[in-house]
Amino acid sequence: MRVSMYDSTLRDGAQGENMNFSVQDKIAITKALDEIGIDFIEAGNPFSNPKDKEFFEASKSLELSHSKIVAFGSTRRVGTDVREDKSVNVMAEVPCEYVAIFGKSWDLHATKILNTTLEENLNMIYDTIKYLTEKGKYVFFDAEHFFDGYKNNPEYAMQTLKTAERAGAKSIALCDTNGGCFPHEIEKIVKEVCKVVSCEVGIHCHNDSGCAVANTISAVIGGASSVQGTFIGIGERCGNTCLSTVIPNLQLKMGFDVIPESSMKKLTSYARYIAELSNITLSDGLSYVGKSAFAHKGGMHIDGVSKLSKSFEHIDPSQVGNERQFLLSEVSGRTAILSKIKAFLPDIEKGSPVLADVLEMLKIQEQNGFQYEAADASFELLVKRFLGLLKPFFHIEFFKVITEPEGDRKSPACAMVKVKVSDKCKMAADEGNGPVNALDKAIRNALAEYYPDVLSHINLIDYKVRVVDTASATAAAVRVLIESTDGQNVWTTVGASTDIINASVKALVDSIEYKLMKVQEKQKVPAD
Repeated sequence: MRVSMYDSTLRDGAQGENMNFSVQDKIAITKALDEIGIDFIEAGNPFSNPKDKEFFEASKSLELSHSKIVAFGSTRRVGTDVREDKSVNVMAEVPCEYVAIFGKSWDLHATKILNTTLEENLNMIYDTIKYLTEKGKYVFFDAEHFFDGYKNNPEYAMQTLKTAERAGAKSIALCDTNGGCFPHEIEKIVKEVCKVVSCEVGIHCHNDSGCAVANTISAVIGGASSVQGTFIGIGERCGNTCLSTVIPNLQLKMGFDVIPESSMKKLTSYARYIAELSNITLSDGLSYVGKSAFAHKGGMHIDGVSKLSKSFEHIDPSQVGNERQFLLSEVSGRTAILSKIKAFLPDIEKGSPVLADVLEMLKIQEQNGFQYEAADASFELLVKRFLGLLKPFFHIEFFKVITEPEGDRKSPACAMVKVKVSDKCKMAADEGNGPVNALDKAIRNALAEYYPDVLSHINLIDYKVRVVDTASATAAAVRVLIESTDGQNVWTTVGASTDIINASVKALVDSIEYKLMKVQEKQKVPAD
């Protein structure tokens, strides 16, 4: 059975806290969703703001291979002739064939929010959809607050759907707008709806009770054949149904036809790319595509998955383009370390003397404050350096940071750094928002002459500081974790020292060296 995907990242997702897409962001995300195989992309409300209007104008030149762009709007205003309603006429003239119109399905909203009669609310739904279909538009009707409306007044809620269908709506999305329903309620109500309407039935869930994905799956079981959501779950309040979770659930677990098979292995990279464009860090614990989705820490878990992956993994991570991780900690042991090393040095065996040397070296590093449980990139660099398999790409010969006390005027921190690449030295300086930011910029400036294409693609997305020995107070060693991305991949590096700036520099250097190492493996970038 085919289930169509309707992504609302650019409209409902943009209503999430701190979300702000430029027109270029919207275009880039649209292209990404098209490449994945999303059927419909709800791109915004062309009447509500100039940015969305500009996007729809720009969309005329977009060449999409699969997706259809959808404009979003509302029913006509109370007591207004639909032909004179400005927002509806904008929808009629928007340069795309598909439009989504939301209307009230909860009698409380009609009488208390719109301050109109139940009959007028039905007329608003009918007039708007009828007018737009006569203008040649394919209309999706979003039945806002449908499930709350059904619980309160099932007869009227159903009447709104029948009215929309009679007016010409090709698809009706049942909205759990407040996000308060549970799966058993959704399935039961969707089944009732499918008995009453003959057009396509869709589902649109919010995650306020943590049930958006479960509710969406229940709706499909109940008969819905269209799913609305946002690709990485962003949206108003607690977010929307996460399509990067729903898609593999439906296709890999339940056998539905959702996206092209070739796109399934790209889910993780696309999720990270869309998160990058959204200027947010993708949640490590996000199902299927999160960095920790296939991360194992417990010794028994690691031993089990090493022998038989399905013993502790519900799918093979490669099916969605993700990777298995073995986390190093006091509960993991030799098997975890071996498995972690074999990921990049597959010839090392359990009885290898090299493994014993690496274990001893790790103990020394941990005594010095380092911990590699979450810092895979630093761990790989450490082992390869220790075994003589990697030479450094550059050396930090010298650095200096200057900061001033904050007063009425904020003075930026200044950093000067001297780097050595092969037998050449280069000095550079820069200023930034704090000493670490200033150092990061200065190091990049110094290296720009040698590795310009690589550095331009590295962005730091997270910076964490942990005190190693709290008993030592301000004299304690600190551990710094830095998370970086190139838009497709995410890696974490670690530095430790009693000096927080030194710890930060170690993590920054590893971040750059890790990317250079990966590029070298593909392009043979020269090392020092």
